[in-house]
Amino acid sequence: MKVKLIKLTKEYETKLGEMIDEWKLDHEMNDANTSPWSIFKNDYHDFDYYLNHLEIKNKTEDRVPDSVFFLLDEERDRLLGAVNIRHSLNDWLLKEAGHIGDGIRPSERRKGYATEMVRLALIECKKLGIERVLMVCDKDNIGSAKSIIKNGGVLENEFVNSEGKTVQRYWIDNQ
Repeated sequence: MKVKLIKLTKEYETKLGEMIDEWKLDHEMNDANTSPWSIFKNDYHDFDYYLNHLEIKNKTEDRVPDSVFFLLDEERDRLLGAVNIRHSLNDWLLKEAGHIGDGIRPSERRKGYATEMVRLALIECKKLGIERVLMVCDKDNIGSAKSIIKNGGVLENEFVNSEGKTVQRYWIDNQ
């Protein structure tokens, strides 16, 4: 497995479109997860706008600065997934979303990529000075829970979120 986290550039425009189209189709057909939300919030067809609005640069009342990375399979030159790292937590993130939101495109799931992407994201968190990382996932998302636990995640609690789903909150010591 030769993968790395990259920042999105014009070079990956076509690859991004292929990944997002696959993901959206899976979501429509299977009501599957579209996480991280940050890569779906804008239309990638206007790539310059997409790129310029991918990350949040300044804190607002309900948003915190974040970084978005894409997992690249270097051997196949293929985008496998994405990870959104929130630089701090507001009240809502502390309860419902955590520092890291991540996802692997449907055709590449259950191959160990999520575990590796979380590992690489934790390195980025460390660079940002985040020593205790909160990750959250739906209780029925076994794959996500496994990738968190394999990276040192310790379950703190479960709760029912605003959408009525049972959610698990995990902390990872990242020192």
